[in-house]
Amino acid sequence: MINFLTIVLIIFIVILILVLKKRSFKKLINKSNSYHIKLKKNNKFSSNKNSFLYNHEEKKYSIFYKNSQRNEMFSLFKGNTENKLKALKIAEELADKSTLPILRKGLRDISPEVVEISALLIKNFK
Repeated sequence: MINFLTIVLIIFIVILILVLKKRSFKKLINKSNSYHIKLKKNNKFSSNKNSFLYNHEEKKYSIFYKNSQRNEMFSLFKGNTENKLKALKIAEELADKSTLPILRKGLRDISPEVVEISALLIKNFK
């Protein structure tokens, strides 16, 4: 009777060890894969220092904040060149498709600075 219980207990312990090792092995594999993905992303963006990054996964803005910034951006773009540049900074910060109308207007602007920044920002959507 004791032999049977010890054999069952040993088998249970071996199965438990195998399951725990498998979980830790999977975690180790996932950590190493995420490390390589981060390196690839960093290498991709480190080569082009003049580009505006549209990968704002860390920045989560509320709907109210986005709407207020969007309204401010549209009102600023009606002013002089300095205000247009401020509006383009807001467009860079928001980095979503709702900024495309402003960027398209910026491409047709008289000021070369506004045209250049608008082109850089709109290029990141392609």
